[in-house]
Amino acid sequence: MTQRLKNKIAFITGGNSGIGLASAQEFAAQGARVIILARTQAKADEALAQIDGDAAALIGDVSDLPSLRAAFDSIAADYGRLDIVMASAGIAPPGMFAELGEGEFDHVFDVNVKGSFFTVQYALPLLAKGGSVILVSSCLNEMGMEGFSLYNASKAAIRSLARSLTPDLAKIDVRINVLSPGPVRTQVLEKTGMTAEQIKAQYAVFGEVLAAGRAGRPEEMAKTALFLASEDSSFMYGAEIQADGGMNQTRWPS
Repeated sequence: MTQRLKNKIAFITGGNSGIGLASAQEFAAQGARVIILARTQAKADEALAQIDGDAAALIGDVSDLPSLRAAFDSIAADYGRLDIVMASAGIAPPGMFAELGEGEFDHVFDVNVKGSFFTVQYALPLLAKGGSVILVSSCLNEMGMEGFSLYNASKAAIRSLARSLTPDLAKIDVRINVLSPGPVRTQVLEKTGMTAEQIKAQYAVFGEVLAAGRAGRPEEMAKTALFLASEDSSFMYGAEIQADGGMNQTRWPS
């Protein structure tokens, strides 16, 4: 079978878990040399043990710009170019609008928006002609959900960012597009502080109301990311793929 990313070099932020890790696994299986960014060495080592192929890890935090810049300096020194950049790092802390403060606002936007913006900017000198940039947004970028106003707004900003950066990247023959997942079985719900019973109940709701009849799997998002990373999507510029199980076509119970 032909490897669709043979001889490509890919960099994935948030590549140590969830959709980022699944995409790293898929890209490596398709022949790419994959570099993931993780916040700690322990997380990096755990992720690398799950990637079967040519993979390496760098330690950094997308919200800490000096560490993010250092990661790109290392890539420049060791690899000299990037063919694929996937900005997958993100957080989704819940919080009722009336109770949110400046600290919570800055934290979400620093990781989700600032991190994505500067990931692309710092990658700019390294991006090879014909390259692909993938931003990970969410189907909530247009539908919203109570209790996640900061997350929803940050993901809408990421969707807009792809449109805004399309002309800049097209000048160097690089495409930028968006993957917007719906509910996916990752650790995101655990990180919100929900109990095991609450998480089970939430997935049951997804199963009842989504057209797909279930939440998505990280590997399904990785297959979609592969399409955006490969030449199969060569005529897509500033576009969005909503891999959401039909969430935006669903009437949610009040």
